[in-house]
This record gives sequence, structure tokens and C-alpha cells, in this order.
Amino acid sequence: MTRFLFIIPLLLCASAATAQQQPGHDACARDVTRFCRAVMNNGDGAVLACLKENRARLSKGCDKVLKEHGQ
Repeated sequence: MTRFLFIIPLLLCASAATAQQQPGHDACARDVTRFCRAVMNNGDGAVLACLKENRARLSKGCDKVLKEHGQ
């Protein structure tokens, strides 16, 4: 029982760390859904191209993430 109680916080920390590793995904998720839904299944390159095409309409957060990654 003690071993089980020790593992739960480790799993919670691991899932929180995974969520923190994807700030770009979170910042652009709404924009992708809004502007790029038609190309979502065509791969990351297609989504990135779509985001660039819609640059003027992106949220400030998504635009910032793209700039930080040289896009």
C-alpha cells in the first residue's frame, strides 16, 4: 500500500511535466482548430504552413510561439 501511495505523486508529476513541455501546442491549439481544421490530418508541415498563411489572424500567444521558433 505504501508503495502505491508513493507512485501516485510520481505519475502526477510526470503528467504535469509532459503538459509543460508543450506550451506551443497549447498556445496554438485554438488557432489550429479555427483556421487549419481542414489540414489537421495532413501532418505538422501542413498545419505550420496553414498557420503561416493565417498569420495576421492568429492569437498573440500563437504568433509569439511561432516567432520564438523562427517561423
